[in-house]
This record gives sequence, C-alpha cells and structure tokens, in this order.
Amino acid sequence: MPGRNKEQETEVLEWIEAVIGEKLPNQPYEDVLRDGVVLCHLINKLAPGSVKKIQTKGTNFQLMENIQRFQAAIKKYGVPEEEIFQTADLFERRNIPQVTLCLYSLGRITQKHPEYDGPRLGPKMADANKREFTEDQLRASEAHLNLQMGYNKGASQSGHGGFGNTRHM
Repeated sequence: MPGRNKEQETEVLEWIEAVIGEKLPNQPYEDVLRDGVVLCHLINKLAPGSVKKIQTKGTNFQLMENIQRFQAAIKKYGVPEEEIFQTADLFERRNIPQVTLCLYSLGRITQKHPEYDGPRLGPKMADANKREFTEDQLRASEAHLNLQMGYNKGASQSGHGGFGNTRHM
C-alpha cells in the first residue's frame, strides 16, 4: 500500500473547495471526507442531481450510504471501477491513499466532460492521436531496416567461452 502524500491531499481539498464553492472545515483530510457529505456535494456540483439524498447525521450505516452513493455516481460519471476506493478505505481509514487516487481520477475525468469548465486536478488527460497511413507508406516501411531490428555484421560470441566451460583459478 503506498504511503500518504500530504501535498496531494492538500491539493485535493483545495480543488474540492474551488469546485463546491465552500470553505471546508480545518480538520484532517480523512475526517473532512469521512462522512461522505462533502463528496456528495462535490459530485452534485460536477453532475447535478447525481446524489439525491445526503445524510448529514445519523448512524454509521447511514453515513456510509453517502460514500456508497458517491461511488455509484462517480462510476456513472466515468471514473474507472478499479480506481474507486472501497467504502471501508475511507470510513474506517484503511486506505486513505486509495481515496486520494480516486479523487485524482475524478479530477482527471472532469476534463473529458465538455460542460465542466472549473478548476483542474492532476495532469491533463491524454487525447487519442490516431494516425492513418496509405498502402504505399506501409509498403515502404516494410523495406526499411532500422537498428531496432538488430545489427549482425561481425556479430560473434568470441570471448564468451563455451557452454559449460568452468572458470579455472
């Protein structure tokens, strides 16, 4: 499990504040996110109406439902399932770096949504750069021999000794 990166955690909290337009409480990273309320507000700003019911207080089970609703909403928004943290990772503080990775992934996915023009989190997502080649270009490339294919002029194994030859001391 990777270690925690305080700079990334601070960057995530600043991004969330900028997106939702509210100042977050001055508490440790995992405590700010633990009940899922901030996360639900975040996805509702990115995709309005994604989480219809947000529990602001109640039992642990009810608060964990906030996290589960957030997870379902970001999956629908486009975050790959393998980058979404488990509920216990956040609620029981088992794997906070995975939570950070998930939020970075969400920040990256927002860039693919044309309706989103807010602040960015993380690196710019790469665009496909598909190339088209004519038949003539493909045929010409087959005749081209480059050094990646190897160089066999004068290649030998002299000086390597025979197979099974032992070292004499």
